[in-house]
Amino acid sequence: MGAFNVINPATEEVVETVPMASAVEVDAAVDRAKRAFGAWRACGPGDRARLLRAFAQQIDDHLDELAELEVTNAGHPVSQAQWEAANLRDVVLYYAGAPERLSGRQIPVPGGLDVTFHEPLGVVGVIVPWNYPMPIMGWGMAPALAAGNTVIVKPAELTPLTARRVGELALAAGLPEGVLQVLPGTGPVAGRRLVEHEDVRKIVFTGSTRVGKEIMAACAPGVKRLTLELGGKSSNIVFADADLEKAAASAPYAVFENAGQDCCARSRILVQRQAYDRFLELLEPAVLGVRAGDPYDEKTEIGPLISAAHRQKVRSYVPPGENGTGVTIAFQGSVPDGPGYWFPPTVLLAGTAPRCPAWDEEIFGPVVTVVPFEDEADAVRLANDTPYGLSGSIWTRDVGRALRMSRAVEAGNLSVNSHSSVRYWTPFGGFKQSGFGRELGPDALAAFTETKNVFISTD
Repeated sequence: MGAFNVINPATEEVVETVPMASAVEVDAAVDRAKRAFGAWRACGPGDRARLLRAFAQQIDDHLDELAELEVTNAGHPVSQAQWEAANLRDVVLYYAGAPERLSGRQIPVPGGLDVTFHEPLGVVGVIVPWNYPMPIMGWGMAPALAAGNTVIVKPAELTPLTARRVGELALAAGLPEGVLQVLPGTGPVAGRRLVEHEDVRKIVFTGSTRVGKEIMAACAPGVKRLTLELGGKSSNIVFADADLEKAAASAPYAVFENAGQDCCARSRILVQRQAYDRFLELLEPAVLGVRAGDPYDEKTEIGPLISAAHRQKVRSYVPPGENGTGVTIAFQGSVPDGPGYWFPPTVLLAGTAPRCPAWDEEIFGPVVTVVPFEDEADAVRLANDTPYGLSGSIWTRDVGRALRMSRAVEAGNLSVNSHSSVRYWTPFGGFKQSGFGRELGPDALAAFTETKNVFISTD
């Protein structure tokens, strides 16, 4: 068993050294989860719902503690961290209403009665990324528990602190031992063993498309159930008839929130040519006005990147002046001097046929590329010029155009005249290599159950 130094990305100081689970410890956790499954599955819907409500209350009672842990561990601004803790609470509370409503159907058939049941799968592994540790943990954990599964959460090694505390709060709320376990560990050891273990019936993974493909391959031999939420390269499409002031003022927050470490980040801004110059004039002061700084300051809007290695990766996408790619820096915001993995909000300009890493790849940092387009067809071509399809925004006053574009853009979550992508009561997931399956919303429990059909003869 090894250990991992958890570092505060705003100060570069070691916060805590956290033990990392070995493969043997993963096996032991799966065994505990498997033994707990029978009783949790048999727990009456009302009792399971009450336990989940108690769990949500424990989270609510510790919101400030959880938010402070996230500020320290992930460098998130305190206002953002408070929202994340509240989102976790709300998701657990939302799915606390599910056990009593997880009903099957009675289907008319000749000669008897036909009914369906939603049966829980068993042990579910939830592998959580480092960018939004609390919300994404909840999106997989809460519906899985509500449906009667036992859950093992493996947080990212960079950000294990809030997940570990949430596991303690579950026990304090009265969830039985083994129903929810949090197992800090590395991907190649703990994550791989969780994916490959024959008694783990489903994996929920949020992270890079590269790792998602590896998990798919590892799940294939056992036909293990799988939900994937992977990368994105989303577009913010601004037509000339849009409210340009509103579109430009909101654009920085559609890509720079969480320092751009967001799979839904609109890291491409497509602007109709007639409005291109005016939009850039409006965008510059909006970008320069983004407040990067001390995460504990409530006025701070973006914090540092998660690590030195990730900052170096983000930096590699920004050209040092004209470098033959046709991509140039239009303007950059400011960040603090001194310690911390800071990177300034950066706007790049590219031509009408961009072909460069900043355009093609998910940067996962505060960098956006602006490109002009001619008409609807050209905007659709540019927006769909990616293997990803997670989110996007469309700005126009033309309702017909908004609907046409919404149908034409290949993405699972679109916003018109806004940048909203995720509400816990609506479905969330991607097209193409952004993953498959849907999280959140009223139908999420279907991903954690099997439908069983039973025919009862009356003859």
